[in-house]
Amino acid sequence: MNTDNCKYFIFYKPYNVLNQFSKERAEHITLADFMDVEKDVYPVGRLDKDSEGLLILTNDTSLNAALLSPSKKHSRSYFVQVDDEITDTAIRKVSEGVTIKLDAGEYLTKACRVKKLIKPPVLPERNPPVRFRQNIPTSWALIELTEGKNRQIRKMFASVGFPVLRLVRIQIEDLKIGKLEPGKYIEITGEELFKLLKIDPSSKSAGSKRSPSPGVKKSTSKEQNNSSKPASKFWSNKSSSKTFKNKPTTKPSKKSDNKR
Repeated sequence: MNTDNCKYFIFYKPYNVLNQFSKERAEHITLADFMDVEKDVYPVGRLDKDSEGLLILTNDTSLNAALLSPSKKHSRSYFVQVDDEITDTAIRKVSEGVTIKLDAGEYLTKACRVKKLIKPPVLPERNPPVRFRQNIPTSWALIELTEGKNRQIRKMFASVGFPVLRLVRIQIEDLKIGKLEPGKYIEITGEELFKLLKIDPSSKSAGSKRSPSPGVKKSTSKEQNNSSKPASKFWSNKSSSKTFKNKPTTKPSKKSDNKR
């Protein structure tokens, strides 16, 4: 189905930013503080307030189901900073699956790919920075999984004794955040995006544009073997360089009538 009338954006969500446009409290920082997009554009999926990185936004209502349905098994990759020096045993347990608590009860996570990183990844500084404790080191891991329960990654690492200090999503399938900076966004064509996400745009449900609902408050819903691939593969934007050929966008001072 034709996606020409739909809008697609890639945003680097900073730390402490809510995954929604509406402000429930005056002190809240939301997507509206960074993006000037059409009123019917919403985030696809969830990235918690204390998480950072790659976020897709669109008014194509078909993309949520096409990308987030558990049956589709689309991979997502994250850099994870944890308290203390993570052990090989902990890495193995997380990769094989651990039991975490969800609202519906206990849940055994599916096997995934986890790799301990020898050196910290090259990332933009977080604001505010992660707390520093002189006597307790930190370490980094790279995790690639195909499911996304509420705060799943944090619960997975906590279950093996290594609380998460920083969580940055860097990749969804072949779509990589590349050199995009926190708080910046770009627009991408549907053709490029669907190709990078490995989604068939010819599906009869693809390209369904969301109809704005005036007066309705916007909000969002809630978020095995060790890999031999280097972390630079996930941070590099080599395979998707065309995606970020446009200059990253900051929120302009003027808005059109159909934008927020």
